[in-house]
Amino acid sequence: MTAEIIRVEVGTEGTFGVLLLDGRAFAVSLELPWRGNAQNISSIPTGTYTCKRVMSPLVSRITSGKWKETFEIMGIPNRTSVLIHSGNFVGDTHGCVCIASAYAKLRDQRAILNSGETFNAFMTITRNIDTFKIEIREVDNSPEYPQPIPGV
Repeated sequence: MTAEIIRVEVGTEGTFGVLLLDGRAFAVSLELPWRGNAQNISSIPTGTYTCKRVMSPLVSRITSGKWKETFEIMGIPNRTSVLIHSGNFVGDTHGCVCIASAYAKLRDQRAILNSGETFNAFMTITRNIDTFKIEIREVDNSPEYPQPIPGV
């Protein structure tokens, strides 16, 4: 399996992206705003990382024990315990990556929706996988489109 997060919006309210699995859109993502890669208060730097299945008391608590493990994004400079998990608001991220099915506004805050169901689907899809690579990158806002062929 290959995974990629393409960040489509980076701002003071959070870092919003799209999670692709094997090249297909699977979920939306939410991280903290960029704050110099500081542990627990910043999104992570763009790059390619290895995700490793780990036991997680945080995920066990968030999912009321349904899931006791998740994936940790390994190899982030000066960072540890960066997990993929469910959550709706930027405050739920704890410096990690939250995944869900859609962007929304809840209680007058930017949010993502159906995170529990989306996390369940993610863990089900990855049930036989112990590690995978994930690339995190910014959206390319200046794509080069092919020029039309004259006369066509």
